[in-house]
Amino acid sequence: MDERRLGTTSYEITEIGMGTWNIGSDWGDVSEETAHEAVRAALDAGITFLDTADVYGDGRSERVIADVLAEYETDERPVVATKAGRRLDPHEASGYTESNLREFVDRSRDNLDMDSLDLLQLHCPPTDVYYRPETFDALDDLKAEGKLDHYGVSVERVEEGLKAIEYPDVETVQIIFNPFRQRPAELFFEEARRRDIGVIVRVPLASGLLTGQLSKETEFPENDHRNFNREGEAFDRGETFAGVPYERGLEAVDELERLVPEDATMAQFSLRWILDHDAVSTVIPGSTSPNHIRENVIAASLPPLTAEERERTNEIYEAHVADAVHHRW
Repeated sequence: MDERRLGTTSYEITEIGMGTWNIGSDWGDVSEETAHEAVRAALDAGITFLDTADVYGDGRSERVIADVLAEYETDERPVVATKAGRRLDPHEASGYTESNLREFVDRSRDNLDMDSLDLLQLHCPPTDVYYRPETFDALDDLKAEGKLDHYGVSVERVEEGLKAIEYPDVETVQIIFNPFRQRPAELFFEEARRRDIGVIVRVPLASGLLTGQLSKETEFPENDHRNFNREGEAFDRGETFAGVPYERGLEAVDELERLVPEDATMAQFSLRWILDHDAVSTVIPGSTSPNHIRENVIAASLPPLTAEERERTNEIYEAHVADAVHHRW
């Protein structure tokens, strides 16, 4: 895989990374062996960027990553990004204090068996956090103490990303972006390029919608967020199917499938569409299937979409989902 530079960090990372929400929680039951095999498959496929969070299975995905990395005897280990903040209960801006962040960082360092975290991201904090300079001062202090090497934010809304990158030491922004969530390609990507911000794209396959494998008959486990969070009952609705109403998403997928080349899958087409935006540093699809992980990696070697394919993708977006998502996030 080709690599791209992650903003102003020193990291050169693969265009396709791996998200590990799936192996932690909220996607149905995942066994320990399945979780470990998924991370092994990513490393064996050449992926050099793993994304996790301290709340994915209450730290489970962090510990799985540490276990697997310990199996690989190499000087070149992948970059591991984690997140902090969602352990707060209630999850309020006032909780983003230095003492709380210090506790979360130390816990993740233990889980990941790292003296210093490669990249720490605030985990979709309330919007008011971006107007609290003391929160970012706390991250500066933790960095100066050698507990983390770099820091960034994971955001729900474009506006939050734009505000976050006003802080000079925010080096990365993780954001939802895919053929069904196109707004970041406007002002945010322009500003990210101008400020040399690393852009990490999550939910690239819209919780499975953009794999083409879901239907009206698909049933999701009770503990799968695609069952219990469609209207934002547990967390931001935009994290589930990228905020697209399920039935409308299926209709859009039916049309999008006609554009997919015979030698590619819908998932690969969607990932390639994302990578065609040069502001993107890496894309982090999550999966527990080694086969799917290997297929995701292949997307990076596909040719860019044609102008006609891009235009038609945009037309499908405007016709089916834009009015439901574009100005919400």
